[in-house]
Amino acid sequence: MARRSELPLRVGLCGIGLDTYWPQFAGLKERLEGYVAQVGVRLSRSGVEVVNLGLVDSPERSQEAGHQCRREDIDVLFLYVTTYALSNTVLPLVQRAGVPLVVLNLQPEAAIDYRSLKQLEDRTAMTGHWLSYCSACPVPEIANVMTRARIPFHQVTGVLNDAATWQEIEEWLGAAQVRATLASARLGLMGHYYSGMLDIMTDVTLVSIVFGTHIEIVEVDELSALGTEVTEKTLEQRLKDFSTSFDVQPDCSSEELRRAARTSVALDSFVERYKLNALAYYYKGSGNAANEDTMSSIILGSSLLTARHIPVAGEYEVKNVLAMKIMDILGAGGSFTEYYAMDFNDDLVLMGHDGPGHIAISEGKTKVRPLEVYHGKVGSGLSVEMSVKHGPTTLLSVVEDTESRFKLLVAEGDCVAGEILEIGNTNSRYRFPIGARGFVNAWNAQGPAHHCAIGVGHVASKLKKTAELMGIGFHQVC
Repeated sequence: MARRSELPLRVGLCGIGLDTYWPQFAGLKERLEGYVAQVGVRLSRSGVEVVNLGLVDSPERSQEAGHQCRREDIDVLFLYVTTYALSNTVLPLVQRAGVPLVVLNLQPEAAIDYRSLKQLEDRTAMTGHWLSYCSACPVPEIANVMTRARIPFHQVTGVLNDAATWQEIEEWLGAAQVRATLASARLGLMGHYYSGMLDIMTDVTLVSIVFGTHIEIVEVDELSALGTEVTEKTLEQRLKDFSTSFDVQPDCSSEELRRAARTSVALDSFVERYKLNALAYYYKGSGNAANEDTMSSIILGSSLLTARHIPVAGEYEVKNVLAMKIMDILGAGGSFTEYYAMDFNDDLVLMGHDGPGHIAISEGKTKVRPLEVYHGKVGSGLSVEMSVKHGPTTLLSVVEDTESRFKLLVAEGDCVAGEILEIGNTNSRYRFPIGARGFVNAWNAQGPAHHCAIGVGHVASKLKKTAELMGIGFHQVC
């Protein structure tokens, strides 16, 4: 099935200039078009389709390019300021495109070669050469008009082929991919909230309004029914998948493994049937044997789905499955977690959760253990135990915010080696640059729900750009 995260990001690219210059300065237009082509080549890669609008140099050409943006269904517009251009050349294009705008204020080189410039044959040639470095000149004019038009814009200022410049552009691409993916994603909600957790209760209509995500209400009963259709052949193959993907502990009974395998196969069919890109669930199943069997054997299948870029969050955690999906789109993973204890001796925060884990970001192979009781929940069965990979990590919480409807709350730290609890849950040890006390106090002060998503690597700068493109708030505690 085609998922939005597998579809290409459609990037609009145009250079802007001034048509009055072309007959005045021989070769200037061709030189600037060459710079735009260089950017187009570097933007193009697997998963990104570049719609090159060429050099936009007049209000008429701006209107045409704006209509082309609509026809091509672009997700983001990179506006490369190659030389001076009039703001009335920019406004019609941006208005008609109606997508996030990133202004590329890029010089071809770090500085003008003054000596070579002085050796040119006449002042007209000198001026033409200088104009190819004149990208910074119209940016204040563009910024003024965009501000007055209430059109958000974002900037990259630097040198065309500089590594720092392209790191920033790559982050904008990642942010655009998050925005586009969420806008076309299908989020399944199965069951109901965990009773009493007021912090995780979410206005799902607002989720669709802000993130563009489609909400699909799905039924536990249907998942249970699909379990009865699993063939023995498919069941045996899933058991082999378990042995490949997990470190199955010897005290896991064959009966429990078969039960988890059956639900896992059914869950795959369920996700395929509704074309889900993410799933949040919680259901007691009490008084209904089939549903209780399904919900108490869902953890292994949910963990496999999460590793396949279809994050699954327990406890009906809508906001956190969005956080997990965002982290996954950025290539950081995104495992369901919460902090549950502190180690003041080592200045660490201990974090983990019961239920599914993102086994693709596990330190070593994820263990499968049997639990006689799912604490705070109905039933018993198999569960996963893992630590996140040791090294740089990022925490993300999608927080309901009175000012901006939602905000991204972020912290960067490190997952470190050491003793973890072997209780059949995900468990990791985290160190933060502001210390355990400082982190907990600063994080809580932002009013998040008690769950969050953990990913590998430091991606706060990408998340900040993501929030800016989506028009929501952002706060980084460390």
